[in-house]
Amino acid sequence: MDEPLENQRILIVDDTPENIDVLIEVLSDYKRSVATSGEKALRIARSENPPDLILLDIMMPGMDGYEVCQRLKSDEKTKAIPIIFLTAMVDEESETKGLEMGAVDYITKPISPPIVLERVKNHLLLKIARESLENQNVILEERVKERTKELALTQDVIIFSMAVVAEYRDPETGAHIRRTQNYLRALADQLRENQKYADDLNDSSIDLLFKSAPLHDIGKVGVPDSILMKPGKLSDEEFDEMKKHTTYGRDAIVAAEQMLGDESTFLEYAREIAYSHQEKWDGSGYPEGIMGDAIPVSARLMAVADVYDALISKRVYKPGFTHKKAVEIISKGKGTHFDPDMVDAFLEVEDEFRNIALEFGDS
Repeated sequence: MDEPLENQRILIVDDTPENIDVLIEVLSDYKRSVATSGEKALRIARSENPPDLILLDIMMPGMDGYEVCQRLKSDEKTKAIPIIFLTAMVDEESETKGLEMGAVDYITKPISPPIVLERVKNHLLLKIARESLENQNVILEERVKERTKELALTQDVIIFSMAVVAEYRDPETGAHIRRTQNYLRALADQLRENQKYADDLNDSSIDLLFKSAPLHDIGKVGVPDSILMKPGKLSDEEFDEMKKHTTYGRDAIVAAEQMLGDESTFLEYAREIAYSHQEKWDGSGYPEGIMGDAIPVSARLMAVADVYDALISKRVYKPGFTHKKAVEIISKGKGTHFDPDMVDAFLEVEDEFRNIALEFGDS
């Protein structure tokens, strides 16, 4: 016997002793069990040691083979057991009926031992192959999950590391990156209630926005320290140089995408946010002066989060405003600086913004 077939269990279901004796003899290399009624067959099939294949007579008193097959195939525990019908009926209609109910094969009586052996062997090998494939799929799915988790962690580390580099260049920002990413998530969670943003904001996209948000000012690594850390007002020339941080940020993220070989999802939002979060709804922002819906949703979200945090934060050139004052300023910017939808969502969650600011305050 082939090695994979060792210890395979065959259930013989027949009410005729002569047929049972023949099958027991023919299948002597397998572990065999016998049921002389449909009820007994169901009990054995549902036991702790179910058969690997069932030879099932159709014409039995009480519960016939068709009903037994139907019950086995409707039971999650037994539906995968291959069933071969044994029958003296050779008409096409009977055979079709059995196959439609889930049987894998038919063997006609009187039984031919070589045919029984080959068909049993073939269907057991098919079952073993199918189970092996299913097990491999389970293992593969687990490996994919593990790899996906590893990649997600790697992405998080890369994003946060890049953000920290930018923060070190501008020490006054403190916990700015933590606050802004949490503001953005709170705002996005509120805005998703608006059907207009159903395609843009879901659990997956909001998670990516949250992870990418810390890179909004990554471009500041390209701005000279003399400008970045200047305590007073910037000259026009210095401000022009400062504005380049959006382009520097976009270019840095594009380079990271190319290095990682991922040009679609990982840093897509980070690229949009870094480049466009200084754009304004009325077109008066930078770097391109785009307006309205031409500004990516991700950047419109960050615009509110970034400005709110800048307003409440103390700087060497200004005191921090109160939460109330910051809300007032953002409200006045509705339709000019900010997307009106973003401001409406912000007003719904302003208390959440205040709590985030308290939780992640500068040390």
